[in-house]
Amino acid sequence: MGGGTIFVLAIVVLAFIFLIRAVKIVPQGYIYTVERFGRYTHSLTPGLGLIIPFVDSIGNKVNVMETVLDVQSQEIITRDNAMVTVDGVVFFQVLDAAKASYEVNFLENAILNLTMTNIRTVMGGMDLDELLSQRDAINARLLTVVDEATHPWGVKVTRIEIKDIAPPRDIVDSMARQMKAERDKRASILEAEGKRQASILAAEGEKQAAILEAEGRREAAFRDAEAREREAEAEAKATQVVSLAIAEGDVQAINYFVAGKYIEALKAIATSPNQKLVLMPLEAASVIGAIGGIGEIAREAFGPGDGGGAPLRRGGTGSVPRTGA
Repeated sequence: MGGGTIFVLAIVVLAFIFLIRAVKIVPQGYIYTVERFGRYTHSLTPGLGLIIPFVDSIGNKVNVMETVLDVQSQEIITRDNAMVTVDGVVFFQVLDAAKASYEVNFLENAILNLTMTNIRTVMGGMDLDELLSQRDAINARLLTVVDEATHPWGVKVTRIEIKDIAPPRDIVDSMARQMKAERDKRASILEAEGKRQASILAAEGEKQAAILEAEGRREAAFRDAEAREREAEAEAKATQVVSLAIAEGDVQAINYFVAGKYIEALKAIATSPNQKLVLMPLEAASVIGAIGGIGEIAREAFGPGDGGGAPLRRGGTGSVPRTGA
């Protein structure tokens, strides 16, 4: 093999090595930084990239996908001197590969320590009840502080989440007793409120019943008064008619009027519920005479019957019954 052939092979080998060192394939989700004699010059984006062999070199292969870091558990003393154990997660994404490579050393470790420090700062200034009830507010405050601190590094912190807050066992037991007492208090208040509402409704019902009862008594009294008024009017009218009849010389009218009252009085005495035996010093002839007087009045009013009875006699046994002995 001659010297020319060896030279050509050497040139080919050098060209192959040059090509291999010049061509760089960057995978999706990564950015390569290029250094020329140790100084950053530019970055290679995903795809096929070219550099100058033996002059340029790849400095850092930076992952620009969103990355999650687990924040290890740590103990925090709250403002009210309660010891709690807290852990969480951090989501971040590199936006500037050059800053993430050359502005900070060990980027992930720096973000992790910065987050842990701010967790102690933020949560240490809060009471235990606030820690347990305002987790969203804590996440928002941590995100604002950590994102602002990592901005010079070309990093965007997208989310910080507190995964678990574990108080000591004795505090958990005290909280359980407090919650039970609060629920018992609410139950007692609701029960008392229910009894109060029931008493109010019962009193309102009694009030309405009393009002309706009074209205009923008022209406009944009005009706009774009206009935008595009508009865008095009828009595007065009957008395007037009898008086006119007497004035005209009809003696049977007064006889009829008194006999009717007499019969009503006898009926009331006979139907009295508290009497078993009634002794009345009444003359049977007087009662019969009163009934006979009523019959004569009826014959005078309607005339003699079909049998051509005797004409009505004025005066006689159909007189007013005697009320004395």
